Amino acid sequence: MDTKELLKKVRKIEIKTRRLSDHVFGGEYHSTFKGRGMTFSEVRQYQFGDDVRSIDWNVTARYSEPYVKVFEEERELTMMLMVDVSGSELFGTDKQFKNEMVTEIAATLAFSATQNNDKIGLILFTDTVELFIPPKKGRSHVLRIIRELIEFEPKSKQTNIAEALKFLRNVMKKKAIVFVLSDFIADNYAQNMKIAAKKHDVTGIRIYDKHEESLPNLGLVQMQDGESGELMLVNTSSKKVRQNYNAFYQDKVTYYKESFSKSGAGTINCRLDESYVKKLLGYFKTRA
Repeated sequence: MDTKELLKKVRKIEIKTRRLSDHVFGGEYHSTFKGRGMTFSEVRQYQFGDDVRSIDWNVTARYSEPYVKVFEEERELTMMLMVDVSGSELFGTDKQFKNEMVTEIAATLAFSATQNNDKIGLILFTDTVELFIPPKKGRSHVLRIIRELIEFEPKSKQTNIAEALKFLRNVMKKKAIVFVLSDFIADNYAQNMKIAAKKHDVTGIRIYDKHEESLPNLGLVQMQDGESGELMLVNTSSKKVRQNYNAFYQDKVTYYKESFSKSGAGTINCRLDESYVKKLLGYFKTRA
């Protein structure tokens, strides 16, 4: 992809997702993810209805009239976007691939965080961590994240969510808001999820295509594994083959749901033919 085309794509995503974050998600994000606590801001004269417990007795004695302490939420937070860039993300049978929806969701979340003056970092992973961008503030930083999401070419096509969570634990010493974006066609990450969720506010966003959920009866079909690259002939007319596939897929979905829920982490499920805007808003409102 040449520079002109890349910048055009980045701009297109910025216009769409920034509008969403400004007009839809900004307030919801702020009320959902709280700061680290309350910090002292100033003192002012007592007004009717103020809590008497907030009276500053030293200032009150000095001026012979009541003054109260004013506290503000310590707002600054850090958001980490953990994005699966393995081979299975390059799939989609509707208007877009999974990785394209992932980019839009990540950009929307990043601009929502920027609107609240929070830092945003990025981890791109396959079966290893392919790229780490440390958390920073600002529009130019978010645009860099979007550029990487669009044009980054991973070395591997495999998936290992556990390794990405281990990396998160090593690089993020303070509590962060963490969004893990993947199709979660993986396993063996429950223990690492439990450890991560004890320290961070973790949400999994599962992006999937409706045609992944079950195999249609199309006879003998040549298929390619998105992660291994292996070509195989699959007899989709076989009921047993379809049942085995469905069981495999549902097992991965169940593992995802249980791994997150047992860890106290949140989950969002976004199908490619559905509105991720409604899904995110619903999640924020439930948590606020």
